[in-house]
Amino acid sequence: MTRTGAASRIAARFAALRREGRGALIPFLEAFDPDLETSTAILHGMPAAGADLIEIGMPFTDPMADGPIIQLAGQRGLKAGATLAGTLAMVRHFRETDDATPVILMGYLNPIVAYGPERFCTDAAAAGVDGLIAVDLPPEEADMLAPFAAVQGLDIIRLIAPTTDDARLPYVLEGSSGFIYYVSITGITGTRSASGADLAAAIPRLRRFSDLPIAIGFGVRTPSQAAEATSIGDAAVVASALIDTLAKSLDEHGRATPETAGLVLDQVRSLAAAVRGVRAAA
Repeated sequence: MTRTGAASRIAARFAALRREGRGALIPFLEAFDPDLETSTAILHGMPAAGADLIEIGMPFTDPMADGPIIQLAGQRGLKAGATLAGTLAMVRHFRETDDATPVILMGYLNPIVAYGPERFCTDAAAAGVDGLIAVDLPPEEADMLAPFAAVQGLDIIRLIAPTTDDARLPYVLEGSSGFIYYVSITGITGTRSASGADLAAAIPRLRRFSDLPIAIGFGVRTPSQAAEATSIGDAAVVASALIDTLAKSLDEHGRATPETAGLVLDQVRSLAAAVRGVRAAA
């Protein structure tokens, strides 16, 4: 059973996209990667480049679900001074000029616990965050975060893996809202991609258990893969490919160049054009 009530920005955006007959592009950036100024420029430029929702990574020292590309992004972010408070400040600044694009924070439980879960949810909502993905928070321990998120109207977005069986799916989805994040591969981010056949078999199974939109991530890298994901599911999440572009644009000292933000945003435009070229899943 999923949460009902007043529509969040996330629910409103997916409803609007359904009316348009297309899926969503959800690009990812790591906060403070490679510095606050550059990551802020990328964040502010994403909606005009075609982002329908935006996912922001909260850098952490032990990102167990992330592959090498995003691990290095987190290290760069931490080196540049990233904190949860700093990440929330990025969102707050973004909201000064954009009150419509949904923002989802993705990260790990340890920094949230250190910050204080209730305080974190209060501050996140005040900053303009719409949803939370806590990668290492199992449903059995959801009470550590979910009640505080619910009070603040924050969507709790659950990760579903190919190995999540039918017996466990209803339990994992209990209390979920916003959308379902389907991890299309087993393993860490950015290492390989699921086939269209795999996705075509997996997504209808999820729809039997929930009417929430389904976003496909962990392996969507190219415009054609993003288009395929939105033809089968409701959204494509692109992370490692964008971070890889950013990393390759840095100078020999790991610093941003004048081209860094523009290259990432050009890639978002290419992905968005591909996503807009297909009809949404039935």
